[in-house]
Amino acid sequence: MKSKQWSICDFLFRYKGIEYIVLVKRFVETKKVNEYALVKLEFMKSDNIDDSLQVEANSYRLLIDAKTLRSYFGIEYAYNLGDILEQFSQRLGSSIPTKLPDMKKINDLEKKAMISSLSKSDSEDPNKIYCTGVKRNPEGQKRSEFNSDKTKLLRENLYNSFADDTSISFCYSTDISKEKDDVTILKNFANK
Repeated sequence: MKSKQWSICDFLFRYKGIEYIVLVKRFVETKKVNEYALVKLEFMKSDNIDDSLQVEANSYRLLIDAKTLRSYFGIEYAYNLGDILEQFSQRLGSSIPTKLPDMKKINDLEKKAMISSLSKSDSEDPNKIYCTGVKRNPEGQKRSEFNSDKTKLLRENLYNSFADDTSISFCYSTDISKEKDDVTILKNFANK
C-alpha cells in the first residue's frame, strides 16, 4: 500500500451469510494501541456501513478480545471456542487479496465506505464529498494522506494536477450546489 501511495484499500468478506466491506488502513498520523499491530482493519456490514468494528491486526492474528469479536460477528459461545475463532481467522485470511486491488474497479459501496473512513480520519464530516476547490496550506503544513486518497477516489484528474505539490489540499462540502468542475477549480486557483 505504501509503495502505491495509498493509506487505505479494501476487500469483501462474507461470514455467516453477511457480506462485509473490510477496510485495510495503514497507521498514518494515528498511533497504534498494540505495538505489534501492522494495520487497522475496519469491518463494515455492506447493508449498513455505519455498523462497523475496528480491529488492529498483524500478519498472525486480529488483536482483539474474543468477546468483542464474537459479539460483532454473531459467533456463539462454545466449549471449542478456540477452534471456532481459528476457523474464522482462516476464512478471513483466505479472503485477503495478495496484492493491492485496482482502485478504479471498486464498486460504489466500497468507494463510499472508503471515503467515509478517510473523511473521519481527516476529522471531516463523512458527507463532505463535493469538491469545491483547492487551497494552499500554511507554511510548513502538508496535505494529509487521507485528503489525497479521498481525492484520488473522487476526482482523480484534479488530484493528478496537484499530486506532486503536497502544500495544496482539496476542499469539500456537503452541499452539491457548491461543487465545482476541475476547470473552474484550476482557474480559481490560478487567479489567487
